[in-house]
Amino acid sequence: MIIFWIIFFIAALMVEAATFALVSVWFAAGALGALITASLGGNLTLQLIVFTLISGILLAFTRPLLKKLFPNKFIPTNSELEVGKTAVVTEAIDNETGKGRVRLGGVNWAAVSADGAKIPAESVVTVTEVRSAKLAVILKSGGDETGTQK
Repeated sequence: MIIFWIIFFIAALMVEAATFALVSVWFAAGALGALITASLGGNLTLQLIVFTLISGILLAFTRPLLKKLFPNKFIPTNSELEVGKTAVVTEAIDNETGKGRVRLGGVNWAAVSADGAKIPAESVVTVTEVRSAKLAVILKSGGDETGTQK
């Protein structure tokens, strides 16, 4: 069983190094405890008990603490930051012909109408969604959005 625990220990560390999910590191510690137990002549039942106790205790008590110390914060991508912003139509938007462009923050984007309406050039629109490399937009009217479709 010593070889098994060595392989398990190394595999758990490799999985943790590849994912940084803070899960398999606790099992690596349990495998190390079981390896030590096996090296000292402990039987399989004792090895499994040591593995389970060490892994379970470390997982239960240290994972929540580490999650608080290193929160997995959502960081929006550039495209997600564009939603809700105002753009100017530089080429009339017509979903049927697949044409339409807007200028947003100095960048020229392909655009589609979120509600299917044709939008003339020079209109002011609001970005409702980013679809790959295209912005879905709706026509602004009097400073308010005229549609809510996303």
